[in-house]
Parts: sequence; C-alpha cells; structure tokens
Amino acid sequence: MKAAATGLAGAIPGYLTLVDAEQQRWDIAVVGAGPAGASAAISALTRSPGTRVLLLDRDDFPRDKSCGDGIAPHAVDVLDRLGAGDVVHGWTPLRRLDLSRGERRVEGRLARPVHVIPREVFDARLVDHAVSAGATLVRHRVRRVRVEPGGVVLDDRFTAGVVIGADGAHSVVRAAVGARARGTTALAIRGYAPTTATTEGRQVIRYGTRPQPSYAWAFDRGDGLANVGYGELAGRGTTLSRELLLDQLDRLVPGVVADGTSWRAHHLPLSGWGWGTEQPDGRIALVGDAAGLVNPMTGEGIYYAVATGEIAGRVAAEALQEGRPAAVGARHRAAVRGVLGRHLQHTWAASRLCRRPVVVEAGIGAAVRSQRAFDDLVELGLGDGRITPRLVVGLGRDLVTHRLHHREER
Repeated sequence: MKAAATGLAGAIPGYLTLVDAEQQRWDIAVVGAGPAGASAAISALTRSPGTRVLLLDRDDFPRDKSCGDGIAPHAVDVLDRLGAGDVVHGWTPLRRLDLSRGERRVEGRLARPVHVIPREVFDARLVDHAVSAGATLVRHRVRRVRVEPGGVVLDDRFTAGVVIGADGAHSVVRAAVGARARGTTALAIRGYAPTTATTEGRQVIRYGTRPQPSYAWAFDRGDGLANVGYGELAGRGTTLSRELLLDQLDRLVPGVVADGTSWRAHHLPLSGWGWGTEQPDGRIALVGDAAGLVNPMTGEGIYYAVATGEIAGRVAAEALQEGRPAAVGARHRAAVRGVLGRHLQHTWAASRLCRRPVVVEAGIGAAVRSQRAFDDLVELGLGDGRITPRLVVGLGRDLVTHRLHHREER
C-alpha cells in the first residue's frame, strides 16, 4: 500500500492525498491503523455506514510489527461480527499447547484453535477491510493533539468530532489527554525461526528461572516458520538488554536464536487491577495498547485491541448520531468495563500469584490432572477467562501434594 502522505493516491479505494484529507472535517479520526484502530474504523462504519472516518498511521502497509502473532478465537469472534473474520483464512489453526517450567510440563488440546499470523499480513488485511468499508487511509505520524469546544485537532492539520487513540504503548493521544497506563511494563523480543519437531503444530511456552512471570515461546505459523521470543517484566532492578533476552530464549528453547531472523523488541503496557482512570471523559477514546490493555499474565493483546476497537467505533458512531460526541469517553469506559472489567481483575490477580514459581508449577500440575483446569488456564491467559473454583482447587491440591512430596524426600 502506498501512503497518501506522498501525495499519490494508493491502489486501494478510500485513499486521499494528504492535502485533501486536511481540507475535510472528519466525524472520526483514528490514530493508528493496527488491529485496534482498524477494528474501530470497521466498527464505526458497520454501525453507521455514512460516517466520515479518517484512519492515520505513520507507516505504509503491509509492515512488520513486533508481536507473538497469536490470534485467539475470541478476537476472531469479534471480527466475525464485523464481517472481517476472513483475515485468518489461509493460515493453519493450532490445536495444541505445550506448557512447562523446569521438569513440570503439560501438553493439551485447546478447546478452540488459535492462529499464528504475521502482523505484516494480519494488520494489512484488517486495514483493507477498513478501507473497503469506507475509511480513508492516510500516512501521517500524529505528534500533537488539541481538544477544542467543537472538535479535536491533530497537528493543526486534521479536525474530527471524535478521536480514537490506537497509537500503541507510547501513545501520543493518551499523553495529550493526561491519561496514563497504570499497570507494569514488560519487555519482549521476537524473531522467526524454522519450525522443528519440538515446535511443529503447537504453541510452546517455557517459563524460565528469572523473576516471574517470564517465559520463552515458540508458536508455529504453519508455513515452515515459528514465531519465537522471550519476555519478562521491566523495572525490577535489572537492565533488560537484547543480549539478556536472547540468552534466556536460547536457554529455554535451544537452537532458535542461532537460526532466527527478524529480531524486534517491544514494550508491553500490562493491564492493572481495574481499568477506567486510563480513559478520560470527552471526545477521545483509547483502545488496545494505548489504553494499557495487555494481559499481564501472558502479554497477549490482540483480543483486547480488537474488542476495545469494536467498542470504541460503535460508541463513537452512536454518540455522533445523537449529536453528543463529548459523551464518547464516558460511554467507552463503561462499555469496556462491562466486557473486560472482571476479567482484568482476575488476570491481574493471577499475574501477581504467578510471581511465585511454585504457583506457576502448581498451575501446570493442575492442568496435568484436569482438562478443565487446562482449559481454564488457557482461557485466563488468551481470552476473557476468570480464576475459577476448579482452578483454585487444582492449584491447592497440587501445592499440598508438592509440599508432602518434599517432606517425604527429607
């Protein structure tokens, strides 16, 4: 895709030159065209097809993005409702998860398959859907946001009734409204390596020996390559360097570093206990990473991005139809809490518990004993799950058994 910022219209319908875009007043301007932003644009146009939606991104598409590339079925459910579920077509679904820490290991069948699709492909497909739905895509990096009584002005060039901030972990839109992500931050590195017998047909997660939660992964794409990487919490008195991250990955999944390519590191703004102060009232809605929405247990963020993008687009279109654009922020906050509130509290609690290695191992032990406990763990880490009573019972049983075993060894 060629960017409109060059002054040339691209091949995809909906492109305008930068000058044309500046001369129009937009109903909705979406800053960032990743999964959150593209989903927001599609959602707004699904709810109100005549809405004038401007989709801004600093990059051309297709473009690479550092990520684990995992697309949970819950994200596909949301996209199906928006008529964009075909973005996963042609990619092999994975049905097995291999989870371990040290000698504790479980491999089980996933209740619902996941996909592993390079963001270079997935994001471009979503942008195509947004443009086909009627959004106008312009290449432009937003640096300044100003809220006025009659709208929101971006870089003194674009004016919109509502702005949706989907510009990632270092969001300019979030900073402009004085909001901040309340959770902790993780740092991860990602590359691609040839699929091996260990990684073929499955998602592999290996917890390490460094402060938890920290783990390496290898997710089979189904095309001969696996997405491989390692991540852990930042800001705990240790400088996380590229060398350290790659060393940990090589220890946990031997061989992938030597054969890996396309290494990229990225920060993950992990979700906190609750969610709400990140989203102010007014004409601006924050979604995905810009809203500080990344699973603090696993680092998964695509589902949160797509789900909150869908909510923001719908809420924005409805508020504009009613002539109440300043109601968008409060409505978006309430809707996101309704969908994800309890889940975010449970994932935060689980991430705190998982800082103790014995709890990580107990979770694996519970999953070995019970397929339902296995399913609960997967749902908590990849979807919208909760800490269920049966998972608590399984954890407790494994902790007791583990303690008794150590007493007998003494």
